[in-house]
Amino acid sequence: MNESTRAAAPPEKTHLKIGFVPLADAAPVVAAKLLEFGHAHGLTLELSRQPSWAALRDKLLAGELDAAHSLYGLVYGVQLGIGGPQTDMAALMVLNRNGQAISLSNRLADALAEHGTLPRALATLGRTPVFAQTFPTGTHAMWLYYWLASQGVHPLRDIESVVIPPPQMVAALAEERLDGLCVGEPWPSLAQRRGMGRTVIRSGEIWPDHPEKVLACRRDFVTRYPNTARALVSTMLEACRWLDGAGHRKEIAQWLARPEMLGVDAALIAERLEGEGLPDAVRMKFFSDGTVNIPLESEGMWFFTQFERWGMMARRDDYRQLAAAINQTALYRQAAAAIGVAVPETFDAPVFVDGRKWDSADPAGYVDGFEIKA
Repeated sequence: MNESTRAAAPPEKTHLKIGFVPLADAAPVVAAKLLEFGHAHGLTLELSRQPSWAALRDKLLAGELDAAHSLYGLVYGVQLGIGGPQTDMAALMVLNRNGQAISLSNRLADALAEHGTLPRALATLGRTPVFAQTFPTGTHAMWLYYWLASQGVHPLRDIESVVIPPPQMVAALAEERLDGLCVGEPWPSLAQRRGMGRTVIRSGEIWPDHPEKVLACRRDFVTRYPNTARALVSTMLEACRWLDGAGHRKEIAQWLARPEMLGVDAALIAERLEGEGLPDAVRMKFFSDGTVNIPLESEGMWFFTQFERWGMMARRDDYRQLAAAINQTALYRQAAAAIGVAVPETFDAPVFVDGRKWDSADPAGYVDGFEIKA
């Protein structure tokens, strides 16, 4: 059976419940439902808003959700049993790149501007600083830890790290329970607009064009419903492609602004989705002629190196094999071919904010090269 025949085979399961957490980068799953892109592929989607990443994880693992808009690092953490009960997971595709930020309280931002370095600014607090992220093995934790270390701050010793769901971040900053946070848009921009904190760095400045949210499911879902999984990827790819159309991000922002979605001003969401005035390497991306979406095992491996770096797991020599089992690259290629989406064949190794280049051929050497680690 060739790829086009496989892609055309009817889905084994036609009604799918898709989870999401209220963030601007949930735009692809929201667009897929609102415009019913699934119907052309034999699917009917039902969206399920989740209050936190932990709640989304629990429902995904319990089978209450078929698939979900998920933190890349959540999938990898659950696979290892450090981000929840060990479960074989699948990353079907990348839903977006960039679109997250680190914000500081006004007091700390002022101290940073006055003293020039983050360690000196933190010393002015006279206590252990508190920074929030959204899930222990998630992308926000990894961006926060990486940036702090690049500034000479040890994220395991010099600060207290707490987990707060994205929609609760702004209130926590307003109540002065936090000195800093890392979360997805529009929450950092909302905090800045309300005068509660200031964005100091965007995630695309830490890792330019980094993968962020993925379309995740349990691996047994792919095994049991392979045609459905392919159809779902094709559906979400169509939604991602649609988001690149003229005016479409402003249109989806109107839907994301609704109380049952994000409950945030549509103009602010649209501003973050469009990224006007930002360098290309940090703008939120959903499709970009198909360059956004392939789930590369080399990118997934990076999360294992950071889990190792921060003492969440012992070193292993099978990072590539683990990533290849999680990232459904072959299935993605089939789904992309079915709707005429080209798959890029060459990829540049990213250079991070500290000048280090990610080398997936030598993950052990990469981790050993960091001065600040567990």
